[in-house]
Amino acid sequence: MDTVSSAAVVVAYVAVLTFVAVRARAARDFTEFSLARRALPLALVFGSLAATYVGPGFSIGFVGRGFKSGFLFLAVGLAYSIQNILVGLLVAPRLRGLKDCHTLGDAIGQKYDRKCQILAGIISVSVCTFFAAVMAHAGKVVLKDILGLPGWSSVIIVVGVTALYTTLGGLRASVITDAFQFTTFAILLPVTLLLVLMFHLKGGAAAFMKEASTITAAGYAQASPMEIFGLLAAFLLGETLIPPYANRALASRTTQISRNGFILAGVFSIFWFTVMIALGVAARNIVPQATDEDHVLLNLVKVTMPTAGYALLLVVSVSVVMSSLDSLLNAGAVAFTQDIVKPVRQSYGGLQDRTALNIGRCATIVIAGIAAAGTPVVPSIIDGLLICYTIWASAILPALIIGLWIKNPRPLAGILSMGVGTLVAMIAVVLLLLFPSAIETSVIIVPALAAALLAYALGHWIAKVKSGA
Repeated sequence: MDTVSSAAVVVAYVAVLTFVAVRARAARDFTEFSLARRALPLALVFGSLAATYVGPGFSIGFVGRGFKSGFLFLAVGLAYSIQNILVGLLVAPRLRGLKDCHTLGDAIGQKYDRKCQILAGIISVSVCTFFAAVMAHAGKVVLKDILGLPGWSSVIIVVGVTALYTTLGGLRASVITDAFQFTTFAILLPVTLLLVLMFHLKGGAAAFMKEASTITAAGYAQASPMEIFGLLAAFLLGETLIPPYANRALASRTTQISRNGFILAGVFSIFWFTVMIALGVAARNIVPQATDEDHVLLNLVKVTMPTAGYALLLVVSVSVVMSSLDSLLNAGAVAFTQDIVKPVRQSYGGLQDRTALNIGRCATIVIAGIAAAGTPVVPSIIDGLLICYTIWASAILPALIIGLWIKNPRPLAGILSMGVGTLVAMIAVVLLLLFPSAIETSVIIVPALAAALLAYALGHWIAKVKSGA
């Protein structure tokens, strides 16, 4: 398929997506922009959650890892599936049950104090921005392969279009377009696997099983026990209630919908990870062994798909990027407005709803711009996600999860846990970037999370001693 035809397919898809976003209606107030008026039905909660996490990391990235290490990464992915189900059973209903809560920062502010909320907001915005940079990097990979465009222009196209409809429509536009994109790629990529297995794999199912066994064994042999433990910890904890997921829990119509949406998304992810890893394994006999992991899926599609199918897969590749990116931009903008600006402005008469809406829209554009500018520092899709996981799990999760479950959480424990977790995680990330050959990306979460938990325990003990309780 030539570049002109490919471009026409992508442009047509973007036009349809924009029409869907416009039909979703521009947000008229901050509650609609941030939580879609807390009226999301189960279908939209499930579809949006699935579209958000089945993004570049769990499609392009997982195919690449399947290509490199076989079904080793399926075991890692199952840790993520279990996390989603546990969140649905234990955490999402508690979060949805909080009153006047727009963000995780709101939840932390209610459980601790305003200082903790502001720090949680700063962490949330920062993590959303770097997550968005990883998604923008993936968009660059996709459009560069499809259209042969320079990297910077590919980033501008993906980030610009996504920021446009997210800025106007807020969460409602994000979840509706996500559901639209989800139905597209949840069908087409499994169909791709079937076509590859039926018509392009030499030796059939027997050859596939032999290759899968060989490369998986090699993957386990090359990975140290600490690396595997770090990967399991990262995928079990690293995306637990990141701001886009928390927004879906808070925006659901009822606590039951919040719970069921996460459980269904977790179950679906098991099927999805299996398909993506299988695509990577099948690609080993079709694309060159030296192929970079972020390019395996696109190269496989080029070789195996007929012209019409390839055109459709181009659409899928673009959609998986945008479905994750729009959620991150909206969540980061809402966290900035609700957790940083509003608490600061409370001492000066509060923040009017219209002003909050305008701040949220401006923040969407700013976060998109910073994410686009940050794409050159992203090492790869999976490694970029692992860095985000380390910061988020260490900085937020101990304070959030413990605060939701214990009766009297102490503000000192929350502030110490978030501060120490963030500091140790950032030191680990800097060391990783300075000495990439000496440190495994997957293991840096272990010391950072341990430091955050110890800091929480210390803060809780000090506060308890001071209060005499």
